[in-house]
Amino acid sequence: MEFVNIVGAGLAGSLMSVYLAQKGMRVKVYERRPDMRKKDIGGGRSINLAMSARAIKALTETGLIDEIMTLAIPMYGREMHSKTGQLTFQPYSHDPKECIYSVSRAELNMRLMNKAEALELVDFQFETICEEINPKTGAVTLRNLDTDTLFQAQGSRTIATDGAFSSVRYAMQKMPRFDFSQQYLSHGYKELTIPPLPDGSFRMKREALHIWPRGEYMMIALPNPDGSFTCTLFFPFEGKTSFDSLDTEAKVLAFFEDQFPDAVPLMPTLLEDYFTNPTSSLVTIRCWPWVLEDKIAILGDAAHAIVPFFGQGMNAAFEDCTILSRCLDEQGLDWMAAFEAFQQERKPNADAIANMALENYIEMRDTTADPEFLFRKAVEHYLEQHLESYRSRYELVSFTTVPYAEAYRRGQVNQGILKELMKGISRPEEVDLALAERLKKDRLM
Repeated sequence: MEFVNIVGAGLAGSLMSVYLAQKGMRVKVYERRPDMRKKDIGGGRSINLAMSARAIKALTETGLIDEIMTLAIPMYGREMHSKTGQLTFQPYSHDPKECIYSVSRAELNMRLMNKAEALELVDFQFETICEEINPKTGAVTLRNLDTDTLFQAQGSRTIATDGAFSSVRYAMQKMPRFDFSQQYLSHGYKELTIPPLPDGSFRMKREALHIWPRGEYMMIALPNPDGSFTCTLFFPFEGKTSFDSLDTEAKVLAFFEDQFPDAVPLMPTLLEDYFTNPTSSLVTIRCWPWVLEDKIAILGDAAHAIVPFFGQGMNAAFEDCTILSRCLDEQGLDWMAAFEAFQQERKPNADAIANMALENYIEMRDTTADPEFLFRKAVEHYLEQHLESYRSRYELVSFTTVPYAEAYRRGQVNQGILKELMKGISRPEEVDLALAERLKKDRLM
């Protein structure tokens, strides 16, 4: 029987263990943290996840989708909140049925672990961290944090899904010719809460992702099944208006009342949340290679951590699992060939979604309330309705499994097409569809 180690029992590691167990492999999963199903591992870091087509495909393939959809809340667009409290709804698609889903990271992770254990081929060992890997043999040395003892993982094949600060990747970085870069944003994030009303109902529109765009910073809120919203403030670490400068309750309250006046009455625990929950950083990580022969592979955030502004971190990690599973099937469980095919296919797509996530941050905080931006989106939706096979970059990323690199390419071409089509018009219905068809054929085909 094939034996595989997985380092990291987060979303990607738990899902990958299910894929492998369903192929009849025995899997041992090692996780640095305690078992989240038995012990609270701390709040304030969740950032509710936006689940879309790529994650849905993975969960469908592993037989989990029906269970997970009971936890999910559809979001059909962005609800923008101005400083005066004016609301503007921007749908994600021209198709009113298209949506992304808000889902709890913790609940999803626990359901994945339960599914893996139910297959009876997966074992989890918690409070264990990778200390060292042997690049010649692939042997992985781990430390049990409870007993402070070292031991070697069984077998010689390991998949690392241990996050942006992966200990396995760190060990690989010591190998010759390993490329690595990390790029931090000058902004961090802090999690806040809008609780439900006393009767359990929502205080804002339930089926929307709420955004308070304010140029240099923004706040977002995603709905939860219990009627609450998980809010996230994306804010500079330093400067005149920053986490550093908002260092008293009076300053925090004055700032929120000025910038987010419609949110303050909805946030009775604002000050407690602000000073209790951690301020966390946002990093983009790129590295190469992702594999060591047939012995070690890294995937998910360990290989390509991205900022959360396209809602694709989990989706990209789940797609890694889908692609690696497919490569194993196509290569007849030839692990060296499968690992190599996996990294060659995924690296360009990981780079593309990293770029798009960074670009989308600027869009979300600076332009979502801009009239020109809203008009461009209206024109784009009109084209999607009336031009066969035309899809925006957002739709390609969120509602299809078109490779990220191709979605990025088409999105760049789309911007040029839109710029030409918007000249001299004031309503989407004035778009020259014949010209649009010609431009699409000339530039997108």
